[in-house]
Amino acid sequence: MPDQVTAAYGQRVLEGLRKLFHVIHRRDTMDPARFGRALEKAREALIQTGKRAPERNEAQNLAERFRKHGQAYFQFITTPGVEPTNNLAEQAIRFVVLDRMVTQGTRSERGRRWCERIWTAIATCTQQGRSVFEYLTQTLAAWFNGQPTPSLLPAGP
Repeated sequence: MPDQVTAAYGQRVLEGLRKLFHVIHRRDTMDPARFGRALEKAREALIQTGKRAPERNEAQNLAERFRKHGQAYFQFITTPGVEPTNNLAEQAIRFVVLDRMVTQGTRSERGRRWCERIWTAIATCTQQGRSVFEYLTQTLAAWFNGQPTPSLLPAGP
């Protein structure tokens, strides 16, 4: 249970978050330029509040995070296309976690390298909307014919 000083700091940070989300919820009532200014002002006020913490361990831990990562914490709000979660990354490795649970992993360095490579190929093909089967078929055909391995890099515009 935090002491009163730490609790008061937490309430100030929480109030800053409320103000930030109040601006976000009013987005439709403002022109884009005004919304951008209001959003930036609320975000910067929250970060500054977070940085000004009492000399208590819990508060200083949070303040240090605001000092190091404050701008990045709210980037998903101010930058179009930046997702608020890491769902894409979690989805990309989900099958890896499931495979490890089922197979109990590998027992050799060679096995680990194989898994790293096949999992990378599967995740990359999936993200690009490419067929994993097609890619692996092309890779094997290239190997048998002494040709370079097909690239996993996305095709250019």
